Amino acid sequence: MKKIEAIIKPFKLEEVKDALAELGIEGMTVSEVKGFGRQKGHTEIYRGSEYTVDFLPKIKIEVVLADSLLEDATAAIIKAAKTGKIGDGKVFVYSIEDAIRIRTEETGERAV
Repeated sequence: MKKIEAIIKPFKLEEVKDALAELGIEGMTVSEVKGFGRQKGHTEIYRGSEYTVDFLPKIKIEVVLADSLLEDATAAIIKAAKTGKIGDGKVFVYSIEDAIRIRTEETGERAV
């Protein structure tokens, strides 16, 4: 099993969710997060004063899935989240040793 963690722009969430649903992936965790990458935030002018916004709002999507779905899922996320502009985000992939559904005590891919 693998875990995909994707950091994307907030307005791309629905597109990414729909792209994953088309692959049959329905379970995911979504968090509102803040961060910055190479762009180091940006500057804004408010009431005539310039100030720096270091942390930009982002969405973090976490999905645990079977190894066989990994390539299709990552490709779908990238295609749906990409704008071609700075700050599109990142995709991270982790190996998952085990998963356990609390209610039924199912383990492994059946738990996902």
